[in-house]
Amino acid sequence: MSRVGRAPIAIPKGVQVAIKEREVKIKGPKGELVWTVPDPITPSQGDGKLVVERSSEDRSVRALHGLSRALLNNMVMGVTKGFAKTLELEGVGYRVQQTGQGVTMTLGFSHPVEVAPEQGVTFRVEGNTRLHIEGIDKQQVGAVAARLRSVRPPNVYSGKGIHYLGETIRRKAGKAGGRKK
Repeated sequence: MSRVGRAPIAIPKGVQVAIKEREVKIKGPKGELVWTVPDPITPSQGDGKLVVERSSEDRSVRALHGLSRALLNNMVMGVTKGFAKTLELEGVGYRVQQTGQGVTMTLGFSHPVEVAPEQGVTFRVEGNTRLHIEGIDKQQVGAVAARLRSVRPPNVYSGKGIHYLGETIRRKAGKAGGRKK
């Protein structure tokens, strides 16, 4: 059984945590994040650590306990280091270009795909086939990366499309056309 929720979260120097009833506000060098903790969970601060406590031993409350601790830890990490996801474009003619704050992707469609960043997310292009998505909110960075990947997911036969850096695409064998037994 996991004990994630019981582990205290160390608050690094330069990070300020303010708890007001159920609302936790974490401010650091990269920005500020706010989250409202669910009802059976109680956050508290002391000795440079953030502790999350639960009110009962019910299964759903135990699950919320670990989730709340993980989300608060991600908030602390986000305001200090930030989060990033990298997407790669693979295929002949597939490329990405920075256009102001947003990006323009050429993905084999009849038109270029233009994407503007959401509030709190920045795009950075490396070369013409890599796109870095950066921000302080881990959930938001992951959601934007998943949305961009879904524009042209990798083809299982050719491997062409948008995929995460380091993601392995399980390739299928094509037709065995012309082979006789």
